Amino acid sequence: MSSSHKKLNSRLKEIIPSAELEVMTLPNVPELKLLLLAKNYPQGALSEQEMQRVMNNPLYWVFCWASGEVLARYLLDHPEQVSGKRILDFGCGSGVVAIAAAIAGAGEVIACDIDPLALEATAVNAKLNGIDLQLCDDYFDIEGEVDLIIVADVLYDSENFVWLERFSRRAPRVLVADSRVKNFDYPPFSQIDQMDSCTLPDLDESAEFRDVRIYLADRSQSTEETLVLV
Repeated sequence: MSSSHKKLNSRLKEIIPSAELEVMTLPNVPELKLLLLAKNYPQGALSEQEMQRVMNNPLYWVFCWASGEVLARYLLDHPEQVSGKRILDFGCGSGVVAIAAAIAGAGEVIACDIDPLALEATAVNAKLNGIDLQLCDDYFDIEGEVDLIIVADVLYDSENFVWLERFSRRAPRVLVADSRVKNFDYPPFSQIDQMDSCTLPDLDESAEFRDVRIYLADRSQSTEETLVLV
């Protein structure tokens, strides 16, 4: 166990003393391995103190969420989406999609998350996969052009929908993977792919949350079409 692994494991135990982290290979993305919550994670009721600590320290980074795994698989299967480009992964969590983008040939990948533990986990997972990433804790601090924004599983809260417009203004192309929103109708986004997956470790979620859709907003294509028409 590396020193970084031990450090993250200690941070997790400060929140849930009986929890452990382990390195896992992703079922649908065997090219990647991540440090995640061990499969024997505590499934009984947490104490009131543990619940409060979890509320204060959301542990999104200890899971590879279904949408993250699906978007990672998509990028590895379609490297032309990221090859040589400057990529921003918003709400990176465990870093799974950022790492996949780097493996697929991105020129630069910025992994952004407001949770400092998520950024620590992303750094550890990047190292596990022999990848270099740029880390950022504030979306608005990112300077320069971004070719593509990649986003997985951040629409669980309706207050986050305002980000869709921000993304499409910030970059010419945006990829969003989501399993929570049904009847997704947010122009200029349109569905381009679909895959079934599940969270790792498996949370035994209902079938509707295993159905992941990928949506693309492509302002660059609209610009090209406009130029041709003119």
